[in-house]
Amino acid sequence: MKGVRTAFLVRLLVLPIVAALAVLTAGAPGAHAATDVSEIAAALRQSPVYVDPAASGQLSRADAEALADKIEDADKPVFVAVLPEGYPTDNLFQNLRTETGVTGLYGIRLGDRFDARADSSVLSRQGVSNLVTAVQDAGDPKAQLNDFVDDALRSVRGSAPVSWDPGADSVPTGALIATGAVLVAGGAGAYALVRRNRRRHEEEQRQALERLRVVVDEDITAFGEELDRLDFHPAEPGADDAMRADYERALDAYEQAKTYMADARRPEDVRAVTQAVEDGRFSLAQLAARREGRPLPERRPPCFFDPRHGPSVADATWTPPGGTTREVPVCAADRTRLAEGRDPEIREVDTDHGRRPYWDAGPAYGPWAGGYFGGGILPGLLVGTLLGSMMATPSYAADYGAGYGDFGGHQGGDVSGADFDTGDFGGGFGDFGGGGFGGGGGDFGGGF
Repeated sequence: MKGVRTAFLVRLLVLPIVAALAVLTAGAPGAHAATDVSEIAAALRQSPVYVDPAASGQLSRADAEALADKIEDADKPVFVAVLPEGYPTDNLFQNLRTETGVTGLYGIRLGDRFDARADSSVLSRQGVSNLVTAVQDAGDPKAQLNDFVDDALRSVRGSAPVSWDPGADSVPTGALIATGAVLVAGGAGAYALVRRNRRRHEEEQRQALERLRVVVDEDITAFGEELDRLDFHPAEPGADDAMRADYERALDAYEQAKTYMADARRPEDVRAVTQAVEDGRFSLAQLAARREGRPLPERRPPCFFDPRHGPSVADATWTPPGGTTREVPVCAADRTRLAEGRDPEIREVDTDHGRRPYWDAGPAYGPWAGGYFGGGILPGLLVGTLLGSMMATPSYAADYGAGYGDFGGHQGGDVSGADFDTGDFGGGFGDFGGGGFGGGGGDFGGGF
């Protein structure tokens, strides 16, 4: 793998520094000893694919290098580790992410089983689940890992870490030593500042999430009411398998949304909730079309003015007060209102300055909108708004996550160290997969 010699030199230089900092940061949150995981993490910082010597029979050196080249050529933050059966699984994903310190998607093949986790700014929890499920029936390890990487490269956000750049091999030894000395000297003061900033940041995020929770609960409730109004019974006359499948997907989305919201710890976590609600609404729209004998609807984003209006039916020209004209997806009712010169029905939420449209309500609504509209079209919809202006700054990405298309900001591949949401990397090995995957003995069914 590229950069192995430099990685070895760096570790020789940095180990004394780490030892000194360990004294200063004793008792710091997330500190733990995981020597073997540290070895894997050091390799992954230099190349996207690591094959444990005890698992070399699963993936040859040539195949591992080809897989690594594919990831590097795509410039995406995708990491793959191949480990032997029986490798300790307690907190494996969380510890590996901590030791690697790089935002990204992490896939691990352990024996004949496979699972993955990702930072939510790179790929949603549902997106990771879909990737894992898609490769469970792949044949040999080479086919499975290549299928996973191929699918992942089309889905993940962000760029590869700079440490994969061959130019990193030329870092002067003297510069490394000098940098290490500065780190040791300033370690104590820096750590104290980091702790204060982290506490402030956590409190701001908690307050933002609590305000956002009210709006999300309204969304989930409205979706549940749509389920009730549909009044579909799987055994009713005329019901077929396609209708029952639509209904089951809608019910699953409803339960997922409630679960995701209950587990949310940061505003960024809300993106998975609204994404689940939107998926469920589309399933209901398909079911309604089948029952009424209409053509199946096109998959479109929800109504921009209020996602509770359901999937949009067209794009319409709209100019916000004092803003620029843009095309936005609209429901049938709002399309009619705009055509008649009337105002659309806009989703307003509570703010410190009274009721405001969601795009003028604060930064926490970025993830909320991102789950509904995805990353690709969101910048165009929000250009010129308060939320759009906030999301275009690096500070927004640091506080509320990135992954919203052309807004930029920090995404996958950034070095974050241990400052990441451990919930993105929790759960038992195999929890994403289903189909009996991860049902073996040992710790695979337990919590990481």
